[in-house]
Amino acid sequence: MKRPLDGVTVVVTRPAAQAARFIDLVHAAGGRCIAYPTLQIERLELDAGTLELVRTRPWDWAVFTSSNAVEFGLGQLPAPLARQHAAIGRATERALAGRGVTVAARPDYASSEGLLDLPEFANLAGRRLLLVKGSGGRELLRDSAQARGAEVLELEVYRRSMARPTPSAVASLHSALSSDERIVIAATSVETLESLLEQVAATDGAALRSRTLLVPGARVAAAAAGRGWQGAIIEAGGAEDEAMLAALAGLAA
Repeated sequence: MKRPLDGVTVVVTRPAAQAARFIDLVHAAGGRCIAYPTLQIERLELDAGTLELVRTRPWDWAVFTSSNAVEFGLGQLPAPLARQHAAIGRATERALAGRGVTVAARPDYASSEGLLDLPEFANLAGRRLLLVKGSGGRELLRDSAQARGAEVLELEVYRRSMARPTPSAVASLHSALSSDERIVIAATSVETLESLLEQVAATDGAALRSRTLLVPGARVAAAAAGRGWQGAIIEAGGAEDEAMLAALAGLAA
């Protein structure tokens, strides 16, 4: 029986620690994967002054922006962290639930905009909010929460750095790009896309840009177009595994 992704090769650029579930789903749907992580994740230690501030003040919300924030944050933060906890994305919610933390708010669309659209975050006057996140990145959530009256403390518990692909991954990607295979590049963030483009620029950059790109939304799509992507750019309904898989299946159909 034909499966939805038969004959499709997916280049998976997520960090290795977060890619396994998506790769399994693609395989189950009949697709082939090239694991080509472009970023790696490193833990950042919070300083003593920040930890003391977290412990000694009451916090209304702790917002976790990713499963990485859960993994690298909860191990060094007091529990319970706040009166209520919020997660951006289903994977983040699953990570919190796995550590016994109840999630009171999660947007259907895994983004800062989705969280800010929730009624719980419409009026934050007088609220204290902990933002557990990676180093750098967007400032929309912090700035919007402050504009709505919240006191915000950012807790940067991890950072991203470029991952060097294995020789096997480089060879697999080069072989696929040199063939007539039906290839889809899956990039779930601007950072993973930029790192990928930088790594293959000298050898396969032009061939890469001519292939189909799957992204979670308009922000990454715009970044790809701005960096000269020539192939089709397909927007999924979000960065979640299921949303990316559904977009792949629709594309293959």
